[in-house]
Amino acid sequence: MFRAIVLHITLAVASFLMLGEANAVPSFARQTGMACSACHSVFPELNSFGRQFKLSGYTLTGIKQIESSPAENNLKINETMPLSVMLQSGFTHVNKTVPGTQNNNIQFPQQLSLFYAGEITDKIGSFIQLTYDQESDKLNWDNTDIRYAIDKGSNTFGVTLNNGPTVQDVWNSTPAWGYPWAGSASAPGVTSNATTLLEALGQDSAGLGGYAMWNNSIYTELTLYRSAHLGSTQPDASSVNTIKGAAPYWRVAWQNQLANGNYLMVGAYGMTGTLYPSGVSGPTDHYADAAVDAQYEHSFSADMLSVHFNIQHEKQTLDASSPGFAPTVKTMKLDGTYHWSNNATATLAYWTTTGDSGDYSAAPFGYVGSPDNNGVIAEASYLPWQNTKFTAQYTSYSKFDNLPSGSSASDFNTLFLQAWLMW
Repeated sequence: MFRAIVLHITLAVASFLMLGEANAVPSFARQTGMACSACHSVFPELNSFGRQFKLSGYTLTGIKQIESSPAENNLKINETMPLSVMLQSGFTHVNKTVPGTQNNNIQFPQQLSLFYAGEITDKIGSFIQLTYDQESDKLNWDNTDIRYAIDKGSNTFGVTLNNGPTVQDVWNSTPAWGYPWAGSASAPGVTSNATTLLEALGQDSAGLGGYAMWNNSIYTELTLYRSAHLGSTQPDASSVNTIKGAAPYWRVAWQNQLANGNYLMVGAYGMTGTLYPSGVSGPTDHYADAAVDAQYEHSFSADMLSVHFNIQHEKQTLDASSPGFAPTVKTMKLDGTYHWSNNATATLAYWTTTGDSGDYSAAPFGYVGSPDNNGVIAEASYLPWQNTKFTAQYTSYSKFDNLPSGSSASDFNTLFLQAWLMW
């Protein structure tokens, strides 16, 4: 029983930690002719210029292009392909060795990604990621965001085609790009009970939507998602967790570059979806997610403090999986990072998850027992070059859901060392 629980939580850790996600790629630097620090404080965090670069469709360029003659033939492409590579390798030590496993695990590579990231036309750009990971031993489709954007003075309007809610977001306070930027893929972690609909649809859906940034201060977006299960041509009787109709995602945010040079964003986002737990007909489960988030940046000459905050609430109505059961799950995350120029960072983060106890095992993102967990993450990173990061991260659990008999939460405390290279 213990080993089964350990297997379950190990498979779920990637969802909790949002592993290996990066929207900082050197092909953008080659395209713009700017250093990585033009868009990032330290990758993958975006600064104000980086957020506008993404909103504008990844199309800003500073390199020579191939253009048609006469110009009305509308050819304008970069001379070099916008390709980048990411390599992550890690070492994991768990406070108490899990029975039947070897501690002090090394993953090489933990992840290896290929990106096609850059301008396609003068108004269309892409961020497309393919990732090989050691755990699955497969090359899989990863985060993808393709945009059409028009800048009109202080207003920006666009269309996004992406493969998961919040992949298109420009702030580091939402699930797809939020802290922790990376984590161990082999350490036991809290179970998938904290996985909300917003997080579970990543790389398993396709969304098409429109967005606008008004007067560089008010952001609005509406995107509709349909299931896009990898490994199948279309949902059928063998499919699981398939969206019925479309699942709408909405986003609003207000940002302000303060007079003293500091930056503040306050926002909200949410999603509703009705899913078939199995097949494409019959009873359904309904999910309603709502969240508020904030991001603050305080400058100290060449240094900076960045803070991200997120509270998310999900209401489940499990008419198909557990008739009569309508549980809720709540999550809260808070992290702060001090940046010494672009050379080093120190981060402290806290998270907590609470919810109704019960048997959710038949639900798409279910579990058995209590969803309650919380803990602290402390991390230090050093960047000898802007595209190279060495990280030491320690995760300390105060509460660990579905704790195996005879164990304490601290048994699962984890030290993770990582090398993260981009070129």
